[in-house]
Amino acid sequence: MKNLADMETATLERQVHLVQLGDRKLQNKLLKAYKPYIAKCVSEVCKRYINPSRDDEFSVGLFAFNEAMNGYSSEKGSSFLSFAQLIIKRKTIDYIRKESARLKVISLDENFDNVMMDNPIEINVANKVDKFNIDQWNRRNEILMFATELSYFHLSISELMRVSPKHKDARESAIQVARTLYQNEKMREFVQTKKKIPITQLMEYVTVSKKTLERNRKYILAIFIVLDGDFLYIKEYIKGVGRLD
Repeated sequence: MKNLADMETATLERQVHLVQLGDRKLQNKLLKAYKPYIAKCVSEVCKRYINPSRDDEFSVGLFAFNEAMNGYSSEKGSSFLSFAQLIIKRKTIDYIRKESARLKVISLDENFDNVMMDNPIEINVANKVDKFNIDQWNRRNEILMFATELSYFHLSISELMRVSPKHKDARESAIQVARTLYQNEKMREFVQTKKKIPITQLMEYVTVSKKTLERNRKYILAIFIVLDGDFLYIKEYIKGVGRLD
């Protein structure tokens, strides 16, 4: 195995591969070298400066970066840093969601003895406002994650809005095709690796024409991305135009 001096000129992707082969010294070196990058990614999610020595969110990002090193594959079609950024942001969002829920429970427990002294209507309104704010924050960050995933397929949200089928029946049909694509293991792996639809193979499992598949290709890919990811709010939205489960 190469020593660290020899690795200075290696690409980051190559270094990550060496980490996956068991180079723990290089692993620690990369974790230390990319602390500023990790803090930047976490800060973008938290919308505030993140102090690596004080903020728990940074530790979440550090663990996520390490997880990204272990799980990265060049076959995913993205650079390691793009992949790491996605993992860091997902893990940070998950942490914030859990902390929000935990702090809400603690707040309710701490004020339980004083509930009878408060106005029940005010409490109900406050709880609804709190839930609305959390949901809004989660939706915004989920859309950012979705935009990142779309970029790996050379798609964008604005483009998706232009090419989405206008009629409900066409949308439902495209969603059903995306479900078929996702549920077939071989086709799912093909899309994940090649970032495109295996049209010829898919034709064997659906009743729509090749022309229709080609016309709705980008929309089908977008729905596939949703099915393949942790997009809770987007999945709920899509259920309004076609079942996903």
